[in-house]
Amino acid sequence: MPTAVVVGVGAEQGLGAALCRRFARAGHHVLVAGRTQARIAGIAAGLAAAGGSAEAVPTDATVEAEVARLFARAAAPGPGREPADLVAFNAGNNRRIDILDVAAAEFEDFWRVGCLAGFLVGREAARLMAPLGRGTILFTGASASLRGKPGYAHFAAAKAGLRMVAQSMAREFGPQGLHVAHVVIDGGIAGERLLTRAPALAEARGEDGLLSVEAIAESYWQLHRQHRSAWTQEIDLRPFREPF
Repeated sequence: MPTAVVVGVGAEQGLGAALCRRFARAGHHVLVAGRTQARIAGIAAGLAAAGGSAEAVPTDATVEAEVARLFARAAAPGPGREPADLVAFNAGNNRRIDILDVAAAEFEDFWRVGCLAGFLVGREAARLMAPLGRGTILFTGASASLRGKPGYAHFAAAKAGLRMVAQSMAREFGPQGLHVAHVVIDGGIAGERLLTRAPALAEARGEDGLLSVEAIAESYWQLHRQHRSAWTQEIDLRPFREPF
């Protein structure tokens, strides 16, 4: 049984959990990694109840030692399981703060979660998979990966940095057999965060006006399945209603 690692799993109706479900349905043993023990344990239990194979691994992806411990488990996931060949980095935080009000500590925190953590996960994934000559590393990006806007300088700086990590890794490790891709989520996600914080926005967008977490997860899976003669390094996903 192949193994997948999903970093940045939180709400059951979130992208991280949807990635876990998709990878488990495809036959992977899934390491469910996130900071909240109760949430990741519940998601792992749900995968097992549905016939999948999963285990919760509490991980703060901004802490180097915790990321190293996660990938030590990914390298030796147990009897009948192969080392990880699929890693998705999905950790992130987002909040509007006018730039004059952004404290240095806040700016650094957004960078640590959105960029440094991605570097740590990507590096450890490459250390594991490059010697094997195979594997996929996927990074979750955002509209802010490509452009900044008022109130989001801290978020855009982190996401743009993560995009550069992904591009650099793709060029370094592609020739070694690793598929590294960056997914720009260019629109609102119909997950727990948006639906609870901005229900009026969700209603105004209408049917399929927000990105479905299951549809996004399917795109991640298809990236993993691409033939190496035609790898995608970056894709952008958005609802059909988006005016770009």
